[in-house]
Amino acid sequence: MSRLEWAEAQLAELELLTSMFPSRRELELTDQLAVAQLRDRAEGSAPAERPAALRPQFLITQRVESAGAATIVSLSCAYPSEYPSVLPEITVRCAGLSRAQQTQLHTALNTYLTENGQGEVCVLLAVDWVKDNLQFFINKSLTAAPAPRKEPSPRTEEVFSRLWIYSHHIYNKTKRKNILEWSKELGLSGFSMPGKPGIVCVEGPQSACEEFWSRVKVLTWKKIMIRHREDIPLDGHCEDSGTVDSIESLRKFTGFDEAMFDPHGNRGNHMDLGQLYQFLNEKGCCDVFQIYFGIEGR
Repeated sequence: MSRLEWAEAQLAELELLTSMFPSRRELELTDQLAVAQLRDRAEGSAPAERPAALRPQFLITQRVESAGAATIVSLSCAYPSEYPSVLPEITVRCAGLSRAQQTQLHTALNTYLTENGQGEVCVLLAVDWVKDNLQFFINKSLTAAPAPRKEPSPRTEEVFSRLWIYSHHIYNKTKRKNILEWSKELGLSGFSMPGKPGIVCVEGPQSACEEFWSRVKVLTWKKIMIRHREDIPLDGHCEDSGTVDSIESLRKFTGFDEAMFDPHGNRGNHMDLGQLYQFLNEKGCCDVFQIYFGIEGR
């Protein structure tokens, strides 16, 4: 990639992140001058052949819910001038992690990005990976300490989940078959859209959704992530109807099917995103279109 292409990719990712995290509490640009310089380079107002003197830096802060508790995690990010040809510089901070556990998390994150994000913009990929894996490192910290005396635990709260999964592409027939079979095995509803990009939505009991994700993410992918998730505690269900009825009332999809939207392109692997938007709109979840693609659907 040329320096101009690096600058264009960096600016495009910054604009996507800004649209996804509009609050300053979620995304804070710590060096506005560097961002302005980057914009000039990407738009051709500054010489593209001269290395940038300043590097865009920003802080992403997220609230991670797990096991009924909330944890605040922040990712301090900086763009090397050659990004995305090289990985971004990311430092993760969380009060629930010791220094040793933070080191282990950084090592695992860099390994993941090297295998899945090298050569592409990958900050959002890093954010999703940290949110999905943070609790694992916190639990490792807890197990290293003496176990407290266990008290009888109250009945576990049921949670309804809806996961919106994004993949660089879904072509492989075996993967497509697995997605269909696993969703039905676990009692999940939703849909999968093969092609490039690939989209999967599953909804149902949180434990079943997490089991589905644990199976899917270990398959061989160029890139796959949970782009968005919805978790709804079922604390208002009644004993007469039971939890299953509460879950059923929250579903937006009936069953699980593979959805095709006017496939086109040389390999027939691109879908009509306008039709996808209409499909999501009919299901009452069109807002997720902007989360996936960074633009409003029509």
